[in-house]
Amino acid sequence: MKLKLFSTPDVRGKKTLVRVDFNVPLKDGAPSDTTRIRAHRETVEALLEAGAKVALASHLGRPKGKVVPEMSLVQERQAAEEIFGRPVAFVETCVGPQVEEAMAKLPEGGLLLLENLRFHPEEQKNDEAFARLLAKPFDVFVMDAFSASHRADSSTSAIMNCLPSFAGFLLQREAEMLSAVSESPQKPFVLVLGGAKVSDKIGVLERLMDKATSILVGGGMAFTFLKARGGEIGRSLFEEDKADFARKMMDMASDKGVEILLPVDAIAADAPDAASAGAPVPADKIPEGLMGLDIGPETARAFAEKIAGAKTVLWNGPMGVFENPLFAAGTKAVAEGAARCTKNGGVTVVGGGDTAAAAKQLGFDGQVSHVSTGGGASLEFCEGKELPGIAPLTIRD
Repeated sequence: MKLKLFSTPDVRGKKTLVRVDFNVPLKDGAPSDTTRIRAHRETVEALLEAGAKVALASHLGRPKGKVVPEMSLVQERQAAEEIFGRPVAFVETCVGPQVEEAMAKLPEGGLLLLENLRFHPEEQKNDEAFARLLAKPFDVFVMDAFSASHRADSSTSAIMNCLPSFAGFLLQREAEMLSAVSESPQKPFVLVLGGAKVSDKIGVLERLMDKATSILVGGGMAFTFLKARGGEIGRSLFEEDKADFARKMMDMASDKGVEILLPVDAIAADAPDAASAGAPVPADKIPEGLMGLDIGPETARAFAEKIAGAKTVLWNGPMGVFENPLFAAGTKAVAEGAARCTKNGGVTVVGGGDTAAAAKQLGFDGQVSHVSTGGGASLEFCEGKELPGIAPLTIRD
């Protein structure tokens, strides 16, 4: 997929509004994880080098249309200065005369951070009037917030009716890499799905069933498949209303010659925060009173080998409760398999959200082809949905 990118003449000397995603965790009044901020560096640096006057707009948290000081983006100003290597001005609103005055004072190559977009209730309503207010001080709009591109907000959708609009480099790379694994993947194509719920992965399973060579199912969602197949899963996660869907997917895979691999063993305990775990147990014979919290070592080896031998891998969802070291080995094994696949010349894409967090925590985020910055956005993109923050920028053949 190709998007409409900006060039130097498009932005030189122009007051440029950039939609970024600075919705990052905070601790003691500062970002505790700056991954999403750093992801915009290529776009921001290119605009500044081209002589644009750049304002950054983002949401943070869920203030529900009210000013909440604990969700002010001023807390990210210092981190932005360190990442972009220059002073960052700040204005305590995102619309109105204060923004116009701040932009008038900003030199070419200057950088301004606007206050939280969601302090205004109109933002999440995709309000055209609010979009016009947001656009008024600017000449050009650049959409770079892939992780917010699945939401039709004023700053991701309606704004593009108000200004000449372009994609940023992060948005373009996300679209390219996710297209590579969801539209025309080179085979063998291994789809790795984990996380808690089957319901989160329905669209991806249905769309990619015809493209996948193998589908590896781990995490809590695996127990719905195992239970649907007649297994005993103790107190493991189970979506009763998705059991029929799981059976349907297994039957469909069989008809199409697509391999579905479910866990054969699991690490079980009485709670995700357990201080100890016993020996691996058969994944379809979890003892009563226990829950499966990670794939077992036999499954981990099989999954890692299958992934390492692929040409294309899309991985969305951890294999267990990786935040607890007792239940991180399965996710680590999958990450190791993905790293081997990448080293062998394969294309490996890690979905955002918990999967990206796991890859980073385990030290594998630099050993795959691409780690998406978007959780829900990456899933919806791979489901084939048209995302409101991308569709207007798509170059169609």
